[in-house]
Amino acid sequence: MELILAVVIALVVAVAVTSGLVISGRKKKQLPPAEPPSTTPTITAPPAEPHVGDEAETPREEPRRTVEEVGLPTAEEAVETPAAVEDPVVAEAPPAPEIEVPEPTAGRLVRLRARLARSQNSLGKGLLTLLSREHLDEDTWEEIEETLLTADVGVAPTQELVERLRERVRVLGTRTPEELRGLLREELIALLGEYDRTVHTESPEDVPGVVMVVGVNGTGKTTTTGKLARVLVADGKSVVLGAADTFRAAAADQLQTWGDRVGARTIRGPEAGDPASIAYDAVKEGIAEKADVVLIDTAGRLHTKTGLMDELGKVKRVVEKHGPLDEILLVLDATTGQNGLIQARVFAEVVDITGIVLTKLDGTAKGGIVVAVQRELGVPVKLVGLGEGPDDLAPFEPAAFVDALIGD
Repeated sequence: MELILAVVIALVVAVAVTSGLVISGRKKKQLPPAEPPSTTPTITAPPAEPHVGDEAETPREEPRRTVEEVGLPTAEEAVETPAAVEDPVVAEAPPAPEIEVPEPTAGRLVRLRARLARSQNSLGKGLLTLLSREHLDEDTWEEIEETLLTADVGVAPTQELVERLRERVRVLGTRTPEELRGLLREELIALLGEYDRTVHTESPEDVPGVVMVVGVNGTGKTTTTGKLARVLVADGKSVVLGAADTFRAAAADQLQTWGDRVGARTIRGPEAGDPASIAYDAVKEGIAEKADVVLIDTAGRLHTKTGLMDELGKVKRVVEKHGPLDEILLVLDATTGQNGLIQARVFAEVVDITGIVLTKLDGTAKGGIVVAVQRELGVPVKLVGLGEGPDDLAPFEPAAFVDALIGD
């Protein structure tokens, strides 16, 4: 009986436990209440972008560190101790232009003979060919005369040369090639005349020699002034340049570039400034620096504008307040022929031309212009331009010039 009672009690207890488990399993699951949002927003840095091949890491929350732990200055220290500033980087000044050493002027025309000969064969070779004919009749002498006129020798010099040639050929009788060449050489040198071809750059007074360069625009006047500075520097002289051509754009810049190459100082003024004032200042600076020579580049006056030519005369008068002008060089383009002679006449009326510079004599120029311009002005050709190189301005030497015309 007791055994049956124990079994019944055990069954009742088992049913009760099972019923409780079922009931509890059917209840809704309760979630814990959410924490209220913080009033202070927390800003976190975005995670570092992983490298290719690395796994992204979950950022860990770092504990806050104090200012002292981090090592930053306090507010008081930041005020009292300013942050160090690195030394500023100062740009280096551009290097000074390298001073060039011009070629020596002695024998320069001889070195440039090939350029002269290429453009003058029609004169020298043509004359030799005509003189070498078996019979020198009137027609031949007329051809000789025409050859000289075509080369811009001029009417009067041509007639003189032809008369002397005819007389000497008649007296000689025989005419070998060597005799003819020697005869022609002598007569052409005589035609060029005997002049003092020195470029005078020494003043009789205790001041620098002053050289004024004049000429029409397009003749190469400013370039010639720069090349003349090189000639003088090559001869051991110190030079000051006066950029008195204030009416042509960039003329002063062009002249200064030439001066910088050889270490010659350039005195210049504002564009369209008073040329006479700049010329005066250039001579004044030359005296102060005890320079040997002052070169003054003047504006390229159009010979048809009387007012501008009068201003050129003003430049001359102002410069002469310091002392006499030692040289006034007229620059002529050798390719202009008779037009160059017209220019020469007008300039000679305004200023006392003492020498002539013939430029572009290596091009299509006719060598006879040397004779013609000297006869026109009674002034010697002192320098000739035989190219565009910086050292292509050469002292004129009649013998070397004639040898280039007729060949060796």
